[in-house]
Amino acid sequence: MAAAGILGPDDRIELLDGLLVEKMTKKPPHRIATRRTIDALTDLVPPGWYVDAQEPIVTADSEPEPDVVVIVGDTGDYVQTNPAASAVALVVEVSDDSLARDREIKGPIYARAGIPTYWIVNLVDRCVEVYTEPSDGRDARYGVRVDHTGGGSITVTLGGLVVGAVAVDALLR
Repeated sequence: MAAAGILGPDDRIELLDGLLVEKMTKKPPHRIATRRTIDALTDLVPPGWYVDAQEPIVTADSEPEPDVVVIVGDTGDYVQTNPAASAVALVVEVSDDSLARDREIKGPIYARAGIPTYWIVNLVDRCVEVYTEPSDGRDARYGVRVDHTGGGSITVTLGGLVVGAVAVDALLR
């Protein structure tokens, strides 16, 4: 659609479950939490992984643009195509007005794609929801949800290896 001139670079949409969906407007707390998440994860990821932000990843039926994502390899590995979900170890959505969409639409998309870990930096309830153990199939969901609040930390696992932890307060302060 972009090549045909139907969509332009300023159109704020993403492909979710085969539908073009307008992206939410980002308020300052969202922008700040996104930056803090990028910084915290960038400090942790070892060589062979990189942190990207607000760029598309490819699943079987969607091209969501997560707020933050940790991908295997180097950004230069994806010159010809956007990273496939199989290359993604962690996806993060920062949520305020988008909380219902991030839980009910994006969560199942990420689970169906087999992304091992999904975080929602929940600005409404001041916690980080960590989802793991995605199930298979069309009605896939994450099997485990653990909410982390201020004072706690979240273990970061990439490719089955623990690489460190992020303080919840570093993301929500």
